[in-house]
Amino acid sequence: MINNAIRRIKIFDTTLRDGEQSPGCSMNLQEKLEVARRLELLKADIIEAGFPISSPGDMESVKAIAGIIKDSTVAGLCRCLEKDIDAGREALVHAVNPRIHVFLATSPIHMKYKLKMTPDQVVEQAAASVKYARKFCSDVEFSAEDASRSDPDFLCRVFAEAIAAGAGTVNIPDTVGYAMPDEFGALVRYVREHTPGIEKAAISVHVHNDLGLAVANSLAAVAAGADQLECTVNGIGERAGNASLEEIVMAMRVRRDYWHTDTQVDSSQIYTVSRLVSQVTGVKVQPNKAIVGDNAFAHEAGIHQHGVLENRETYEIMTPESIGIPKNRMILGKHSGRHAFDEHLKELGFGLDAKTRDDVFAQFKILADKKKAVDDRDIEALVMGVSATAPETWQLNRWVVNCGSTLSSTSTIRLRHKDSSYHEQVSVGDGPIDAAFKAIDYIIGKEPVLETYKLNAVTDGEDAQGETIVKIKWQERYWNGRGVSTDVVESSIKAYLAAINAMEWELSAGTGKPEAVLQTESR
Repeated sequence: MINNAIRRIKIFDTTLRDGEQSPGCSMNLQEKLEVARRLELLKADIIEAGFPISSPGDMESVKAIAGIIKDSTVAGLCRCLEKDIDAGREALVHAVNPRIHVFLATSPIHMKYKLKMTPDQVVEQAAASVKYARKFCSDVEFSAEDASRSDPDFLCRVFAEAIAAGAGTVNIPDTVGYAMPDEFGALVRYVREHTPGIEKAAISVHVHNDLGLAVANSLAAVAAGADQLECTVNGIGERAGNASLEEIVMAMRVRRDYWHTDTQVDSSQIYTVSRLVSQVTGVKVQPNKAIVGDNAFAHEAGIHQHGVLENRETYEIMTPESIGIPKNRMILGKHSGRHAFDEHLKELGFGLDAKTRDDVFAQFKILADKKKAVDDRDIEALVMGVSATAPETWQLNRWVVNCGSTLSSTSTIRLRHKDSSYHEQVSVGDGPIDAAFKAIDYIIGKEPVLETYKLNAVTDGEDAQGETIVKIKWQERYWNGRGVSTDVVESSIKAYLAAINAMEWELSAGTGKPEAVLQTESR
């Protein structure tokens, strides 16, 4: 290792940008804001909020996030083009700590076939773009896309010019997840030792997981002197995803004796952030996922169970509490008062405005009448159902289903439109949920494709809430919806309506229409 002192590594979270680019992981504005708040609570150093020029929706979300985040740096991604940088400046105008993040490819294959530029032209454009960005923002990061397949000496040349132009951070991405740990560590070390002016800039890495080595490569970069790691919650991202934030953070924290590094991340927030991202994207964490998977702290083998009962350290190298797996500190029920409920929301990390607290409390009282006890997972589900949803174009007024082994399934759905009009439809389907969805389609006048339907139990027991997650497709765009209820049919209807409302909101705002939305290559 470099030395025995504990060196602080910055965490650059790109869940809202690179993570959201993953197919099917799109989030609406309210969901992005809730994720951003949780990342700030997690103490991520930098939150990359989006790619402002890519679409009106991304511009709006970066602006909104920049306006509410105070403790973390908020970054916007831009190509090395003045129009992109202008969009980034506009999106970050209200940020307390803004960062403009520009990128340009440096590998021979990208320069020849994608950019159609000579190496000299790439160097010139990189330096000019950094210089232009510095006119508006003192914190500029430059990324050399596909750095791991670039000529090391050319990479050092580009970085030297970017630093001379004012870049405070230079990023070495393994864009296609091609590098091996020893190889990637050697590249970082080479850049650190052969780039003129590198002492004026931080070295960052952004690693993809195509060969399952994103975390290993990120840690190899730390050993070689990297100062910043770019990652996502649950490792979501394009193709096989990005380096996983929770794995990086806990690897350094559990083995601080080995790495001699740490982060400022509040690890007790990891579990709730992981659950939130899973909920809003509809992408369930695999059970055997390191750190946050359902089986991460489960022990079935008898010898393991015996060892853990005697001393947890026999088979657990970290405690569940260290990542924030909740204990039921307070069981709430129908007799619980408003003050206790509000205090418990604060304990769970929810900073809600007064109206949202009122709405969540109203839903809590309804749930408490159906359940004997309401635990933390129930409350999290209620908050997400209220706070991270799009404005309601359509609201469920009532529903009825009839089904059985000897009769066709029928559903009657009555919806209230935002203009206060009521619309009712009866439909027949292949089961009660299919019939309900078809009735909704008739009412709204659209037939989106149901891409994904998932049903989970929020808690255990006969009175558990059912959580339904759906993904719909319309005009080559995707929307997620989530619903919770002690009745699985009702939770399904709520989830489908949530997705419909997200679709209607974006379409009405002009951000959901088919358009040539710019996509960044995963750096």
